[in-house]
Amino acid sequence: MTMTRAFFCTDVHGSEICFRKFLSAGKFYKADVLILGGDMTGKLIVSIVEESDRTYVARYLGKERRARNEAELRSLEREILDSGYYPYRTKHSEVEELESNRSKVDELFSRLMLENVKRWVNMAEESLRTTNVRCFMMPGNDDRLEIDQAFSDSQQVMNPEGKVICLDEHHEMISTGYSNVSPWKAPRDIGEEELGRRIETMTLHVKDMTNCLFNFHCPPYNSRIDLAPKLDANLRPEVQGGNFRMIPVGSIAIRNAIERYQPLMGLHGHIHESRGEQKIGRTVCINPGSEYGEGILRGALINLDEKGVRSYLLTSG
Repeated sequence: MTMTRAFFCTDVHGSEICFRKFLSAGKFYKADVLILGGDMTGKLIVSIVEESDRTYVARYLGKERRARNEAELRSLEREILDSGYYPYRTKHSEVEELESNRSKVDELFSRLMLENVKRWVNMAEESLRTTNVRCFMMPGNDDRLEIDQAFSDSQQVMNPEGKVICLDEHHEMISTGYSNVSPWKAPRDIGEEELGRRIETMTLHVKDMTNCLFNFHCPPYNSRIDLAPKLDANLRPEVQGGNFRMIPVGSIAIRNAIERYQPLMGLHGHIHESRGEQKIGRTVCINPGSEYGEGILRGALINLDEKGVRSYLLTSG
C-alpha cells in the first residue's frame, strides 16, 4: 500500500530560521509534501542606521546594537531576520522622512515583505529543485495581498489558495488563508458569509470528500484549537482568577463546512497558543501552534494511504 507523507506548519511570521527548518523538513522527515498554511510575513521593520563613523546602530528588542564592520552588520541582519523582523539599512535623513510620512513607511513595509517572500520562494526552489518534494505556501489573514505575486512565476512552489490540489491519486486538498474578522482587521479578514462562499466554491470541484484535506488557516469555531485570550476595548487580554480569560475565536463558516462535508482532515493554525487536535465527527482537525519568536518550528507530520490517515504526529524542533 502506497503512502504519502506530508509536513504541515503555519504562522512562521517572517522567522527565517523557522522557514529554513520548514524547507529541511522534506529531507529530515522524508516527506513528500510540504505545506505552509499561512501567516508567513513579519510584523516590524528594524532600522539599522548608518552613523557618521561608518558604523551602524539598531534598536532591537529593547537594546541598542552596534555593527562596526560588514561581518557584524550581516550577523545582526541575520539575527533580526531569524526573529521574524525586517532589517533595513538606512540613514538618519531617511529615518526623519519616514517618521514624518506614515504612507511611506507603509509602502516600505509592503516592499520589504514582497522582497522577502520572493527570496523565500527562491530559497525553496534552490533547496527542492533536485528532489521530488512538492511545496505549497499559502498566505494567511495577516499577509498583505501584494505578496501573492511572489508565487506567480515559480515552478517549484505553489500558492494553493482557492484551488483543489491532488496530493496523490487518492487525496485532494482545498485551501484558504482568509479568516473571520479579528480585532486587528487583518488584510485577509472577511465576514463569515463571504468565507463560507469561498469554501463552497472549492467544494463544488472536490471529487471525493472522504479523502479531502481542508487546509484552512483559521480553525473551526469552538473546537478547543481556537482558544485565545479575550481582549478588552484597548485590545489587552482580560484576566480572570490570575489567568487569561480564554474564549473560542475560530470561524463558524469553517465549522459548518467541516460538519457538513466531513473531510478526512482539517489543517489549521492562526491561534498560536491553541496547539492540539480535535475530532468533529469523523474529521480530525489539528493546529500545530506556533513559537516562531523563539525560533521553534511547530508542525505536524501526516501519513496518508488509500484508506485515509494512517497516522499523524505533532512535532517541534
